[in-house]
Amino acid sequence: MEQTDSALLRDLIQHEAWGEAGRHGETMHVQDVAAALDDLEPETIARFLPELPRERWAKTVSYLNLNLQNLLLQQVDDETGRLIMSEFSPDDRTTLLETLPADQVEQLLKLLSPGELKHALQQLGYPEESAGRLMTTNFITVREYWSLSTALEHLRRYREDQETINTLYITDYRGRLQGTISLKRLVLEDPSRKVEELVTGEPVSIFASEDRTEAVRLIQHYDITALPVVDANGAMLGVVTVDDIMDVAEEENTEDFHKIGGVSAVGLSLRDASPALLYRKRIGWLVLLVFMNVFGGAGIAYFEATIEAVIALVFLLPLIVASGGNAGAQAATLMVRALATGDVQARDWLKLWGKELGVSLALGLTMGAAVSILGVWRGGPDVAIVVSLSTVLVVVVGSMVGMLLPFLLNRFNMDPATASAPLITTIADVCGILIYLSIATAVLQIGTA
Repeated sequence: MEQTDSALLRDLIQHEAWGEAGRHGETMHVQDVAAALDDLEPETIARFLPELPRERWAKTVSYLNLNLQNLLLQQVDDETGRLIMSEFSPDDRTTLLETLPADQVEQLLKLLSPGELKHALQQLGYPEESAGRLMTTNFITVREYWSLSTALEHLRRYREDQETINTLYITDYRGRLQGTISLKRLVLEDPSRKVEELVTGEPVSIFASEDRTEAVRLIQHYDITALPVVDANGAMLGVVTVDDIMDVAEEENTEDFHKIGGVSAVGLSLRDASPALLYRKRIGWLVLLVFMNVFGGAGIAYFEATIEAVIALVFLLPLIVASGGNAGAQAATLMVRALATGDVQARDWLKLWGKELGVSLALGLTMGAAVSILGVWRGGPDVAIVVSLSTVLVVVVGSMVGMLLPFLLNRFNMDPATASAPLITTIADVCGILIYLSIATAVLQIGTA
């Protein structure tokens, strides 16, 4: 089978065919070069990097995973490190620096020029997970009173230093954002027209201190490729580009999946995470849930007489309990995702509660009818009534817990994804045990211990 470009480059590097590897890498996209390097040792990458043209070094390194970027910068000499750090886009540089301990950040900041150092420190000064940390400070502004030909000449003069030129930003003499103009309109309209003639509507922007998830929402909602970032006075500070938003959306989705699974945010790829880190991220929830399950055990002990009187109840207990946990996990997953995407708001909880109540009741009745057959088989009509009623109530209660808990967490400014499947399942399990054995005691008229 024919090798891919990345596989061939990796093979050439591993066989130390440096000249051929450099020539081959020069013809490839930097993303593909980075994909080939991602599996290699930092020392090997440091040896290969000089084989590429200098102008491709920073771009190639920026597509490596953050851990490898850091290790590589510790391997190369100061001149190479200075070139890479200075040519990193501001947002890529900030993303790397914010993941490192203070001593390593200090070491890398020494490689920057005074101007670059000032910008780097400013961005690191914004809150974590904010739009300010995510923005690039490379953008082009024009004035309202300019002609389109003047604006186009301005664009030609400064285009090489910009990350994106699809949109130009119109600012006043104080740097305050007044509007935007697309490159398409700039090129196609009459060059003698004024910039202000093409401004329509209020520009979409975000404050630097706002959460980056709001930047994701705005770019998705308004279908734009770059979002202006402004200060409290409306002055432009930078732009958040759609490629960064895609990275954020992927990180947020991954973090939500981890939380729903009862795992704290790992922050690294699973491949790079150490066993010790994975242990720390998972043990907290597991220990908490162990103690929560003690209540389930206490419930079983309380109804010991009921269980001893009708042994068939034990056979059906896992089935009843699991039904509530599964229904709760389904409801929680739907609500967490809907809140994360903005499909529903906190104010919608009552409407959704009514809808979920109807759905869960229908689900419970269907499942209750199905398990009643097992009840008749294992214990007769009385046991069938117990398992049917219990299934309906357990499914409804589990669904209500799964649906309402994300809203409750959101109300207290906590991440709704914390309503993890293990947490919901554990709560539903405890409730299910108590409901099932209480109904059994009442219907079968058995005294408790």
